[in-house]
Formats: sequence, structure tokens, C-alpha cells
Amino acid sequence: MTDHHDRSAPPTAAAMRAAWDDAHDFDPRDPLVGLSRADMAGPQIGRRAVLRLMAAAGTLTVAHLLPRGPAMAQGKAGGTLKCGWAGVGQITTLDPAKMNQVLQFQITSNVLSGLTHINAELIAEADLARDWELSADGTEYTFNLREGVTFHNGEPFTADDVIFTYERSKNPAVSIHSRALGNVRGVEKLGSHKVRFKLVGPQASFLVKTTERSSGRVLTILNKTAIEKMGESAHGLMPVGTGPFRITQHVLAQNLTLEKFDKYYDPERPKLDRVIIQPILDAEPLAAAIEAGDIQLIGGGQIAPELIDRLVANKDLVVNIQPSPGFESIWLNPHREPFKVSSFDKPMAELMKEKGFMVRLAIAKAIDRELFIKQAEFGRGTPAHGSVNPAMAFYFDKELGKASLQRFDLAEAKRLMAAAGYPDGKGFPRLKVLLTPPMRRQVEVIRAILKRNIGIELEPVVKDIPVALDEFSTMEWDMVRIGSGGDYDPDDAIVDWMQTSSLFNGQKRDKAKYPFGYFSDKEADALIEEQRVEGNLEKRRALVQKADRITSDKVASAFLYHPATILIHRKQVNFPDASKIPALVDLDRTTLS
Repeated sequence: MTDHHDRSAPPTAAAMRAAWDDAHDFDPRDPLVGLSRADMAGPQIGRRAVLRLMAAAGTLTVAHLLPRGPAMAQGKAGGTLKCGWAGVGQITTLDPAKMNQVLQFQITSNVLSGLTHINAELIAEADLARDWELSADGTEYTFNLREGVTFHNGEPFTADDVIFTYERSKNPAVSIHSRALGNVRGVEKLGSHKVRFKLVGPQASFLVKTTERSSGRVLTILNKTAIEKMGESAHGLMPVGTGPFRITQHVLAQNLTLEKFDKYYDPERPKLDRVIIQPILDAEPLAAAIEAGDIQLIGGGQIAPELIDRLVANKDLVVNIQPSPGFESIWLNPHREPFKVSSFDKPMAELMKEKGFMVRLAIAKAIDRELFIKQAEFGRGTPAHGSVNPAMAFYFDKELGKASLQRFDLAEAKRLMAAAGYPDGKGFPRLKVLLTPPMRRQVEVIRAILKRNIGIELEPVVKDIPVALDEFSTMEWDMVRIGSGGDYDPDDAIVDWMQTSSLFNGQKRDKAKYPFGYFSDKEADALIEEQRVEGNLEKRRALVQKADRITSDKVASAFLYHPATILIHRKQVNFPDASKIPALVDLDRTTLS
């Protein structure tokens, strides 16, 4: 990881050892890991509790014991920051109920607010909630809301806005994220600035996923009056929130302008007067723009990997690389030959007899992931065999790469192809692979690997990210190269992707034609549902890993790699440690020199 910000002097080795031991001094069977309800209450969880939670989640490293850099960037306030948003031609919506791309909630995280927001250590802290309390049985969260908060249209923020957002978001006809509220029994208003959420059962991810303002989206707070006056479509392009910036202009396929909101609840933020975001679809124009200084920071989708070393070598730029919470895959349509599978609800022994499944597994086993990462990502990434990523270290299955049926085995891949009727790829149809512009190099590497290893030919079809995502949800494709980001909790990886009713699992398909999307397995569905409400960390981990292994062995997709978050900006941009939240681009603390 590259870190260009100074840190203050480290603590002594003895102090770090004591902090490490204290963080791990808990009974793993205790869902509160030895912390009291007071320790778990907001608005900010203390450092000892944070380290304990990170230890329990398996994400604690020695680096976390070192003091962080300054929370606020050095440099004077004011100025305009020009950003390029990679891999996209236009920002089609910023309505939290409709968003399905990381590059969208990177923007709304600067405009809209939630009750909580994750910090750089992936711990929830107060946003529009002033503080909160958790009931003894873990099923009721009572939030005291921040008073004196104003929406960008001048209306005051109250408990009614939380109720409105909840009612709107739980409607599946309005919000594609409504399932994220499946464990919420209801919310009641206890006063003008106090609400209580009642859950069906304890939910480990409630503060990190459900009430979180960016990646969570389902309870990102909106203003009823603004939606009624502007209409759903117009509001979707310029949503009204309470965030540090307000949107003053949005011209599709051109620029989106954010301006400092002078009435933001924290008078110290934001520092910048204005942020201009320009979607830039192709890699080379993006690189040329930041090299020339036409833009000063790159956000949005993944940056084409072939550009990274070139930009790292540029002395005028800062390149920050962090592990990214996500996974990348090749999706194989189970409703089409040659990898057709009528049902995944069968024992592995039966699936292994089906030619369609043999082909799916052969493709997954023919991919040398280490070679792919070296050639396509220039060594930046971790081989993936499931959707649960290494950033969720406690839940990440370190043995999956050795145990999964998808592990690289060329001889077995060739045998499966021959058994399916395609020895050395003979007779195998030429298949189209849908991809987005930043994935061009990756797909070329995959084409070469699969051609060399099992003799099959692929034809890339490049489409803009919103178009590709929309087509992905229809199931009208052969193969798709796409992945997930902003996965801070196992729910983001397996609830959103690996259940029959998952958000991304062919929701726009013709259901009469396709009874399920890209994957459906009753056992995986049940395990994923069970882990959502399991309060015991060890039990939840076992459920998560079992579900992850099923989706791997049954080839829900051919998993490729877990990527890195790469933030690039010019040296005059001061982007502090506190804003380095994996997958996000929070600009409220950013300054210009």
C-alpha cells in the first residue's frame, strides 16, 4: 500500500502489544465480544471498542495500532476541484433507491446523509444520528437525531424524514434495495428528533449496511417535499439532501457540479467551494486529462490497470492503493448453451454429470488466476474463488482457494471439456462477452488464457457501465465480465449477489422465460438468510463460509480476483487519511494547496 501522508511517531512496542492483547481478549461466542451496551452506543465508538470490533471481525492489523494522520487535510479552504469519473459516459441516476454502481454512491456520499457513515476503518459512526442505544436483546435501535440540520432546499431535518425514507425504501416498486429492510419490523417516531427501529432479530450489519449513507443506500435520507416538487426523474439527477455539498448543475454526459453547502451541520466542512465531476468513458483520455492537469483527481469506476504504472511514475501525481472490499467475476448464463443448467438444486455428483455444468466448471478451472492478475492487473489483486473478500478477514475463507472446485487445474479442465463434447475446444461455439470499457485488457487476457488452455474463442462486446449493468439484469447475454465493490459486510457480497432474490440476480429478466437469474440454490439461500440475523460471530462466520463455498463449487460465477482501490490525484490535492474509505471518494475534508 502506498501512503503519501505523514504519520506521527509510533507508540512503544510494549504499548502496541498491550493494545493488541486487549483487543483480542474476548470470548468469541459472545456477540458483543466483551463490550458493554454503553461501549456499543453512539455517536462515536471509543478506540478500545473499535480495536476490539476489528479484532473480532478479523480485520485488525498492526497498522491500525499506529496513530492516524490528521483528520483534516492541510491546506487552505476554498477553490474548485476538477474530477474525472472513470469508465462512465454519463451519471444516469443519483437516487439511492435506484443506484447500483459504486461510482454513483461515491458522488451521493458527498451530497446525501444517513443516520450513520462508515469511517476509514470501516466502523460506523454518527452522521444524522447524534447517538444511539441498542436494546439488551439486540433488536431495537433508538436513535437521537441531530438537531438544527437543514436540507439543501432549506427545510429542517426531523424524524418525519427518517419515517418517509423508510416507507419509500421498503417499497420494492420504488427501491431496488428494499430487501435490505427485510429484517426491520418497523420504525416509530418517539419525538421530533428521536426514532426507534425494531428488528425481527439481531442484525450484525445494521449500522454498517442498513443505516450507512453510501454503500447501504436503503436509508440514505431524502426530502419528501423536494421529490414531490421536482418529480422522481429530475430529483434522481439532482437529489436534495443534507450533505456537505449540494448539486447545482447536472448535464447528462457532461459535467456535474457540487457546491459547498454553507448550512452543513459541521461548520468545519466542507473545505472546497466547488467540485466539478466529468464522466470520462475511455482510459487514455482520462490519463491524459490528469497528466495535463485538466482534472485533479480520478474517481468513479476502476482505472484501466495498464495506466497505473505510468501514473505512479509521474512525479506530479499521488497514487494511493488500498485493498478493496469487492470481488470480480465472469458470469456464465445458465439458460444458454453450452453452459446450460436447468437447476442448481442438485447434489454435486448429479451436477457433475451434466454437460452444461462440466463446461462451467472447466472454464473456472482453466483460469490461472495468479497469471491473470500478473498480466491483466500488473500484480495488483488477490485470487478469488468466492464473493467474500479478504477485507472481511474474519469471514474470509483462507482455505477456499485450495478447497474450491474452481481451483486452477488445467488437466481436469481439459478432461471436463472433452467429457462435455468439446475436446480441445473443437465444436465449441464462439461466445460473446459483455464488458465495460475499463475491462478491455482483462478480457483480452482471459481470451488468451482460455484459448491457450481449452481452445475456446470469445468475442468482446464493450458497453458503457449503466448499459452493461442494465443488460446484465435481463439475462440476455452469453457471458459478462463484471464485479462488486463497496462490500464492507458479508451481506454486501452474498445477500446482494448470491441468493435467488438478490439485487443483482437477473431482476429484469423475463421470469416466464427464465425461472431464475444467474444462480439459484435453496441451501445457499437458507444459509445466507440465516447468517443475516445470527448474532454469534463464530456461527455467522461458519454460515457465511459454507454459503460462499457452495456458490464457489456450483460455479455461481467463475470468480477471478479481489481488486485494489486506487485513488489518483495531483499533488496539490490534499486528501487526508480520514477520507481514505475503501471504494469511496469523500471530499468534505479535501483541500487544495
